[in-house]
Amino acid sequence: MMLRKRSLGLLRNVFAWVLSLLMFIPLLLIVLNSLKDKIHANTMSMALPRKLEWSNYSVVIKEGKLISSFFNSLFYASVSTVLGLLLASIAAYVFARNRTRLNRAMYLFVILGIAMPINFVTTTKVMQLTHLMNTQLGIIVLLAVISIPFSVFLIYGFVGSVPRELDEAGIVDGCSPLKLFFAVVLPLLAPVLVTVAILNFMGGWNDFVLPLYYLNSSDKWPMTLAVYNFFGRFQVNWNLVSADIVLTTLPVIVIYLLGQKYIISGMTSGSVKG
Repeated sequence: MMLRKRSLGLLRNVFAWVLSLLMFIPLLLIVLNSLKDKIHANTMSMALPRKLEWSNYSVVIKEGKLISSFFNSLFYASVSTVLGLLLASIAAYVFARNRTRLNRAMYLFVILGIAMPINFVTTTKVMQLTHLMNTQLGIIVLLAVISIPFSVFLIYGFVGSVPRELDEAGIVDGCSPLKLFFAVVLPLLAPVLVTVAILNFMGGWNDFVLPLYYLNSSDKWPMTLAVYNFFGRFQVNWNLVSADIVLTTLPVIVIYLLGQKYIISGMTSGSVKG
């Protein structure tokens, strides 16, 4: 029996390693071809570059306007993450602490947004009426709003692990509802908040459809649209396209690697509470 368990564990580990390597192949392919010249990169092979063409990256940064688009992406993703996290944490706390029928219905209505697709016709009409079309504020609001359902779902489960006695102690000490939440409860939600923040930041950084529909000015484009535009101009230069993709995905990969343990712990805690 013990030998059988060890064999099954070994097979699972081998399967996980093989699957991980398969997932890693496309990224490795892009990195290798980003360091080749135009002729060898156009074959899109896994062969090692004969000479490291670091100049590809300088050309991409200059021609692809990656510096301005990088800061646009950073601005959109950061501000929308903070805004969405603030709104979702307050909503999740209210839903979890006051489990009335109305709050339960509102909670189910909010998390329904996880599965429901975006109605772009209605969204466009709202953006036009509020004069948020082609504005940075409009993109930030959209990114924050679409992140709320999943954020509420994760935070709601984690709030159940916070003892209600802390709320009662805060009220006895004279805390107002907002002070109670921000001073007492919010710091205890740090693990799930970090998880949600990382996931929302990655989602905002990688979002392509919303900027494509609602940003017409190239000066306001994030990196996803900059890559799309760059590919249209240099689609025959796969060395430059590959370098552009590497520069775009690198920040997200770094953030994910730094916050991986928080993502796992936060999602695990949120899945077993409430």
